Amino acid sequence: MPASPQPAHEHKSGCRVTSLPGLLLEPVTEVRVVREVPLAQAVRFSQIIVTGPPGAGKSTLVRQLGGWPEEGFVDLTRRGWWRAETLAMRPREVHLGLPFVGHQGAIALFDEAWQRDWKTLVLDPSRVQLPRPKRHLFSVDWLGRFVFEFLLPPPERIYADRCVRAREGTHPVDERIDLEQIRTQVALYCAVLALFHRHGMQVYVRQRLLGRPLRLCGQSGDQAGDQSGGQSGDQAGAQSIRSEDARA
Repeated sequence: MPASPQPAHEHKSGCRVTSLPGLLLEPVTEVRVVREVPLAQAVRFSQIIVTGPPGAGKSTLVRQLGGWPEEGFVDLTRRGWWRAETLAMRPREVHLGLPFVGHQGAIALFDEAWQRDWKTLVLDPSRVQLPRPKRHLFSVDWLGRFVFEFLLPPPERIYADRCVRAREGTHPVDERIDLEQIRTQVALYCAVLALFHRHGMQVYVRQRLLGRPLRLCGQSGDQAGDQSGGQSGDQAGAQSIRSEDARA
């Protein structure tokens, strides 16, 4: 099970160690504001996919941006998920189906299987499918097509917001709210974010709806589209991910 979040402090590199497990983050320095939402300067509006655990504020962010109103779902164990029609309309909120050890199918963090077994579920990164880098002029640049905005407020904030939402009775997932479960959900999304980043995908972190986006330390400049380092220093970690590269 992923570790519980730790208090934020400054790393010796100057990066900010946040309450998000295992992530060294720093604010994006060059931003533009779209409908009151700060976005990294290099991010195009039509690239944005918003994801995160239940109750993180995904729907609110997409509404604020004026994005596609319907939620989507992608199964990260499915080869070619990046071609799914769900991702054609952007900005959009997307839930992720994640692979867990001992479970054949992907599980979303609102599924009954998650609610029942979350204390024992272990993420299986080896089953996550990822697109290959663009290799020639006429191939699709799948790594550059999307920008994943991971909405990851502190678990305590999510817990408080979900308790308010539970009183309104609008979301069945709020029938059972547990702070430790929410911490685990946030940690799992942190792990997926790190996998995406190591592979050269474009990722940002947002802890507040209208807050400045954060990037992982070492992400090249403020440019979402720089894929040159996707397989460099983090290549060993990326080898545990099943990529289309091996089957091209």
